[in-house]
Amino acid sequence: MKAIVCTKYGPPDVLELKEVEKPTPKDNEIRIRVFAAIVTSADCSFRKADPFIIRFIYGFKKPKFPILGVELAGEIEAVGKDVKLFKVGDRVFGMSPNKFGAHAECICLPEDKAVIIKPANASYEEAAGVCDGATTALTFLRDTAKIQSGQKVLINGASGAVGAYAVQLAKYYGAEVTGVCSANNLELVKSLGADKVIDYTKDDFTKGGHTYDVIFDAVGKSSFSRCKRLLKQKGVFLSTVPTLGLMIQMVWTSKFSSKKAIFTAAGLKQSKENLGFLKVLFEAGKIKSVIDRSYPLSQIAEAHSYVEKGHKKGNVVITV
Repeated sequence: MKAIVCTKYGPPDVLELKEVEKPTPKDNEIRIRVFAAIVTSADCSFRKADPFIIRFIYGFKKPKFPILGVELAGEIEAVGKDVKLFKVGDRVFGMSPNKFGAHAECICLPEDKAVIIKPANASYEEAAGVCDGATTALTFLRDTAKIQSGQKVLINGASGAVGAYAVQLAKYYGAEVTGVCSANNLELVKSLGADKVIDYTKDDFTKGGHTYDVIFDAVGKSSFSRCKRLLKQKGVFLSTVPTLGLMIQMVWTSKFSSKKAIFTAAGLKQSKENLGFLKVLFEAGKIKSVIDRSYPLSQIAEAHSYVEKGHKKGNVVITV
């Protein structure tokens, strides 16, 4: 099968399209023919080992798992002898956060991991997109911030992969949502349900006079220090980027402040239940995918380069 292989850390051109052996499912595994996958900012980070701490977890000198990619959608083409939940031909979507491997024609996953039948009204590209931003936004807002109806929520990076779903989920839970994005994306963020939109090229949201119950920095470009005065008492600052400063602030605020700074490893906390919840919302029209552009598998280096520019809207899809 064809796969994108990353044998060393570096710029996008370290990614190579190669022919590799097709995996054989173990007794408890399913083999999925991948039709769509996602290139995320995290994929770019793993490719270049930035931040450096990645090397201590995923290989110091070179990547431990050379085929990147976490989020995917496709069709089951083989099952292990003990598999009970799926059959050949099932159309599924899901995630492989532990060993990656989605940027390939096929992937094997244990049947009990975060993979389920995809929404009936979703394309493979849309289903894969939900696995990216929506799962992360759900973990941060529902599980970490304990979002409540009537709360005021600000989302920085509201047009990105996580932010676009965060706007929709915050509205689903009844919050008043302020989205921060560039002028080009104001209408998009409004269409996703934001009550107010701030153009960061004109206004610095940290200098505004409003206060919020939750500030979700979905792009990791602000800080707790800058946002602290905007938080209400018992307010929460969330960030998707685990900087050293944020880690220190997490420890300090957990003990000495009513305002909390929090990061959570959302990708490692996904489950069938989360995907099932999002599937129901998608099928009911409560959330929708936002796809910026698609690339064939052979152009994945271009996809990485585009994602690294930091201006994508929603998801960047790889079609396999």
